[in-house]
Amino acid sequence: MIYLASRSPRRRELLAQIGVKFEPLLFRDGPRQDADTDEAVRPGEDADAYVRRVTRLKAEAAWQRIVMRRGLRRMPVLAADTTVALAGEILGKPAGRADAERILRLLSGTQHRVLTAVAIGFEDRLEMAVSESLVTFGPVDEARIAAYVQSGEPYDKAGAYGIQGRAGAFVERLEGSYTGVMGLPLYETAGLLRLFGIPVP
Repeated sequence: MIYLASRSPRRRELLAQIGVKFEPLLFRDGPRQDADTDEAVRPGEDADAYVRRVTRLKAEAAWQRIVMRRGLRRMPVLAADTTVALAGEILGKPAGRADAERILRLLSGTQHRVLTAVAIGFEDRLEMAVSESLVTFGPVDEARIAAYVQSGEPYDKAGAYGIQGRAGAFVERLEGSYTGVMGLPLYETAGLLRLFGIPVP
């Protein structure tokens, strides 16, 4: 059993897919303590350094919440973060409709990088792995972009799209990990879980 420090339904589905038992690490009282994690891109920070830093901070903040909450069973905690990068620019979650449309225009007809870092922390130990995939979009015209944004799907996703949803139709080629692009690379995740003695296929 582990804690999952993520509200992502996709990460929950992927952990369940490989038979990992988990409890969501969610606290109803008070503001979301993910505020402990500074997700703003720092000057000069590239996508690789960014995704590692944010994931480490998420895992460390989650472990501290476990330690501070009396009566909470101590188990390993898993955190992850996904970022999309194109020509050196980090494309995060869109701020609104216009931003989502801007990001999708940038991705149309190009190849971009998707980096997902996964970290597991327990006591003083933290292990991390990073999955990198290359995704190529075919040309996506304005009407298709507008329809996709109207669906509401892009808003909580790095790069303004989810490969497992309607935007799967935009993907001409994928080199790397499909589950990594979804937000939790199962190969790397399974390897980390084994390091902590958690049985996985």
